[in-house]
Amino acid sequence: MAKKLRLAVLASGGDTNLQSIIDGCQQDTLDAEIALVVCNNPGAGALKRAEAAGIRNICINHRDFSERADFDRAVVTALQDAQVELIVLAGFMRIISAVFLEAFPQRIINIHPALLPAFPGLHVQQKAIEYGARFSGCTVHFVDDGVDTGPIIVQAVVPIHSDDTEETLSARILEQEHKIYPQAIQWFAQDRVKLEGRKVVITDAERPQQALINPLP
Repeated sequence: MAKKLRLAVLASGGDTNLQSIIDGCQQDTLDAEIALVVCNNPGAGALKRAEAAGIRNICINHRDFSERADFDRAVVTALQDAQVELIVLAGFMRIISAVFLEAFPQRIINIHPALLPAFPGLHVQQKAIEYGARFSGCTVHFVDDGVDTGPIIVQAVVPIHSDDTEETLSARILEQEHKIYPQAIQWFAQDRVKLEGRKVVITDAERPQQALINPLP
């Protein structure tokens, strides 16, 4: 049996992206296994998802630490003990510090519900609607020391409808998140992700040909 990529998933809530990764691992559409789920919130639904799937999980409550660096080091130690190869952020509401980046260089990825570099930060679906953007979407990217500024791995584009609300747009974007996040992980498992400067190259990837227009004439 081929060796599977060992993942750690960091979450703060009940993140459904964690479930999409669990499903991919269980259905063997991902050549990966979740070695550890880490939450900083003892009430996180992600802990229940991991427990239900028989996945090792721990809560390291950031409130138990007076210094952020001490919390970061505790999480890094747990990740190193689990011998993880790729760290996947799934609604992890903590800043990724140099402690993480130095311990796992180019091995931390995140998904953001916008087409970066547009609309980093929070409440981005509402911001896209208010700005009058015609398209939004989601982005899987490497994590660096900025806010949603890391090299882009894969994106999915979602049209913004004239009657969209933050909730309706978020729901359509989330559907695409559940597709491209597992896909990005599979590319890592296949050793197809190459970083050249800040440009990510996926070896043997197909090129989309169709342009998108919104609204249609």
